Amino acid sequence: MAEGAFGSPVTVALTGASGAQYGLRLIEALVAANREVWVMISKAAHLVISTETEAKLPAQPERLAEALTERCGARPGQIRCFAREDWMAPVASGSGAPSAMVICPCSTGTLSAVATGASNNLIERAADVALKERRQLILVPREAPLSAIHLEHMLSLTRLGAVILPAAPGFYHQPQTVEDLVDFIVARILNQLGIEHRLMPRWGE
Repeated sequence: MAEGAFGSPVTVALTGASGAQYGLRLIEALVAANREVWVMISKAAHLVISTETEAKLPAQPERLAEALTERCGARPGQIRCFAREDWMAPVASGSGAPSAMVICPCSTGTLSAVATGASNNLIERAADVALKERRQLILVPREAPLSAIHLEHMLSLTRLGAVILPAAPGFYHQPQTVEDLVDFIVARILNQLGIEHRLMPRWGE
C-alpha cells in the first residue's frame, strides 16, 4: 500500500456510557490495522473518558485529532475528528464516503435516538445514514440491568440490520488483566468488521 494510503475508513463514535476504554482501544486497533478512522466523541463521553481513564482529550476537533494521533501512533491524516454539529462531515450524508460505523460505548440514550431516527447530533445522524444506506452499524451498549425500553430498541435496531454487541467480555481465554477483557470486546468488533488482528486467538486456534 502506498505511503499515506489507508484502508477504507471506519467511523468510531464514543458516547456517554461507561466503558470509554473500549472505544479508545478500538481506535488504537484500527490504526494498527492501517484503517482511516473517523472519530466523534459526545460531550458526555468526554466526561466519562476523564473519569475512567488518564487520557486528556480536547473537545476541539483539530486538537482532538492531534491528541489521538499521538496517543495511537497514527500517521498524519489517518485520524479525522468531527464536531457534534458538523453537518458537512462525510458521515452526515448518504452521498458521503461509505464507512462502517461503530458506536462504542453506546449509551442507552444514543441507542434510543438511533432506534427512533432522532438525528439530533452528528453521531445520531451518522448512524441514521448507516441504517438507511444499509451500511454496517455496530452498537456496543454497556448497561445493567436492561429495561424493556432498552431491549425493544435493541430488537428494533437488529431488525433494521444493525449489530448489537454488548460490552460483556467472556472469560474462556483466561484474562489476566483489565486490558485482556477490553481486548476481548475490541476483537469481537474487529471480527464483525472483517479486520484481521492479533488481540486474541479465535475459538479453536
